[in-house]
Amino acid sequence: MKKFDKERVLLAVAGPVIALAVAFVLSAIVLIASGKNPVEPFALMFEQAGFSDIQVLIVNQASLYYIAALAVAIGFRMNLFNIGVDGQYQLAAMMAAIVGAHANLPAALQIPLLLLTAVLTGAFWSGIAGVLKVTRGVSEVVATIMLNAIATSVIGYLWLPDVFGVKIGNNNTTGEMHESGWVPGIDMGASGEVYGLVILAVLLGIGYWIVLNRTRFGFDLRASGASESAAAASGVSPKRMVLTAMLLSGGLAGLAGLPILLGDTHTYSLNFPTGIGFLGIGIALLGRNSPVGIAFAALLWAWLDKASPELDFHGYDKEIAVIMQGLIVLSVVVSYEAVREWGLRRQQRRVGAELAAGHVLGATDNSKKEVAGR
Repeated sequence: MKKFDKERVLLAVAGPVIALAVAFVLSAIVLIASGKNPVEPFALMFEQAGFSDIQVLIVNQASLYYIAALAVAIGFRMNLFNIGVDGQYQLAAMMAAIVGAHANLPAALQIPLLLLTAVLTGAFWSGIAGVLKVTRGVSEVVATIMLNAIATSVIGYLWLPDVFGVKIGNNNTTGEMHESGWVPGIDMGASGEVYGLVILAVLLGIGYWIVLNRTRFGFDLRASGASESAAAASGVSPKRMVLTAMLLSGGLAGLAGLPILLGDTHTYSLNFPTGIGFLGIGIALLGRNSPVGIAFAALLWAWLDKASPELDFHGYDKEIAVIMQGLIVLSVVVSYEAVREWGLRRQQRRVGAELAAGHVLGATDNSKKEVAGR
């Protein structure tokens, strides 16, 4: 491996490693300050990761986080901050649940219909922010935050009994979906079932990498994110790329809730998981927008979620995991900036050394020419 490639790998790995190390140290300090053992909680959570049933829960939860983080990463690559992934995936999951409860096609048609419904709903909701940005200059951050609130209100309206809501006890639901829309899981015996749409998450990660790194569109997207003026000079429309990136991000976000919707709950209710879109931001940051990095970050987040309940049985608060997640996000921002500055200084020193070497070599050549001329 070339020296330059080794440095790139080192810089890519250094940020997450530093962030995780700092987060663990700060979490230990919090535990010490509260008079608790700073090591035992982590040992207990690591122990939980060895149980097969917990592993199934981690993989299932990670599939939701992974898709949401990919949606955020698409925006990041275009230098856009799609903070509305949470509203997009919740509204998309509800619309898919409504369609699944009222349409009853053969499974070969029903499942693609539900996937398409989720994608179009998420893309439509994020597209509103994209249109506002390219036509009126409205910040996508402000627009998507407002759209999150509106999505919550729309969901509340759709839950009304005289619209699409089905009241079960004190729980608002959309009614159970027809079985033709259920996606069978991967049976792991006594450990439970892995969601069938975990495979979809893997395929989306592969597609994300191929599109961004092996296609002209991916190059245009990354170039527009790096410099809109340079991209425009090469014939790329920055506004078109902004709108396209927002539509893609929203379309991916729309799929984030489907692994659990089609594989477990089969209805959208008050118990449906929330906040996944916001967690996707931290996961995308930790994974550095890389599909492999995001996968590891999603598994880490899911491990913290599913292993932490054990802490309650040993006198520790499971909120330690939430503290760690917050510290990881904070540490990621600081460590990446530190690593970036370190990388820039190394590049400057390398360029300076090369220029100095070239100057010495040029002076030597001139001396030889002078001697030869005499």
